[in-house]
Amino acid sequence: MSTTQTWQVCAACGSEISETDPHPRCPRCGGLLEVRHQAPAQGGQALRATFDARRGTWRGPLASGVWRFREAVLPTAGEHVLTYPEGNTPLLESAAVARWAGSPGGALLLKHEGQNPTGSFKDRGMTVGVTQARRIGARAVSCASTGNTAASLAAYAALAGLPALVLVPKDQVAAGKLAQALAYGARTLLVRGNFDDCLELAEEASERLGVYLLNSVNPFRLEGQKTIVLELLQQLSWDPPDWIVVPAGNLGNTAAFGKALEEARAWGVIERVPRLAAVQAEGAAPFALGFRSGFARRDRVTPHTVATAINIGNPVSYDRAARAIRETNGVVTAVSDDDILEAKAVVDGAGIGCEPASAAAVAGVRRLRSEGVIGKADRVVAVLTGHVLKDPGTVVRYHQEVEPRPARANRPIEIDANLAEVERAMGG
Repeated sequence: MSTTQTWQVCAACGSEISETDPHPRCPRCGGLLEVRHQAPAQGGQALRATFDARRGTWRGPLASGVWRFREAVLPTAGEHVLTYPEGNTPLLESAAVARWAGSPGGALLLKHEGQNPTGSFKDRGMTVGVTQARRIGARAVSCASTGNTAASLAAYAALAGLPALVLVPKDQVAAGKLAQALAYGARTLLVRGNFDDCLELAEEASERLGVYLLNSVNPFRLEGQKTIVLELLQQLSWDPPDWIVVPAGNLGNTAAFGKALEEARAWGVIERVPRLAAVQAEGAAPFALGFRSGFARRDRVTPHTVATAINIGNPVSYDRAARAIRETNGVVTAVSDDDILEAKAVVDGAGIGCEPASAAAVAGVRRLRSEGVIGKADRVVAVLTGHVLKDPGTVVRYHQEVEPRPARANRPIEIDANLAEVERAMGG
């Protein structure tokens, strides 16, 4: 297969299969598959120039912040590409957030993936996953989800005219995300269990019913998510930061980021690889537990965190992510729900906004700075994975209901309809 431009390889047994094989896992051993590409004919500065020349395209696939990097994503997609477009998300600087995280002086930038069409980074993977579904003639697509994947799958399936099936854990999905899946027309199943139960069921349904599974077990999803890294490198004029910090749940992004950096260096796009830091919630931290043992064992936990997007106890991309951490000399840490909510309040209060899982990255920067793991002069990009309106319930509870009142709570004030009370509320 390696004589072709793109193919798939099993990470467990090394089997090579066609890029259009529909199996989400290796048909021989059940291992995770990876997409491999032949190196572009021109690498290094020439490849960077190709990517840069496509910036500012207004229409068509090249207007996408994913398909702009098509040589690194799916060069054989051709006319099957399905795009909103997605990507082209901002790289933001906030003095208030940087001070709180211990990174003053412009050393911390925020890559805000919540600015994607459905409000999360999942759109980058889904444009490639649904494109692949069209290429192989899938009759329907499916996923298990804590919310964001369901929203994105439902939207892209609707664009493609494909039926969509999503399985979400009952009473564990933020209202904003569930609303999107319903609005975009997906057949939505509320499973009495957690995300890991949903994923096991989705994989069984995919095998039995023949629908195309688009969780991050699907290697084409990760090809799209790689472009978060490629785009932020491009925004930094291909001068890599010292660290890229990312929230970690099912570990698809951690794995994708490692793959992006490995390929970028191999193809001469960058000369130096940043270190990766994966940040989990303490109540859902199997990867952080594994890191402490040097990944000598794989832990599975019963997850419980306010950050529902990373409320996962048995992440499917664990082994791929562990390799990414090793190859980038990276680290894995965990932060408390209180730290996550405080970081979220800081990001929200800076006028940027993010969902709780996103704030884990910023809380992680603060922790790693305080521990001296991230140096005082190190340049850091933290990835915000989802929009503030993805989880409005958490916002309302934090600011209106939590007792004792958090220091950063912004309580609304009820008044009668007269100007004197307005003046009094304003401190006049």
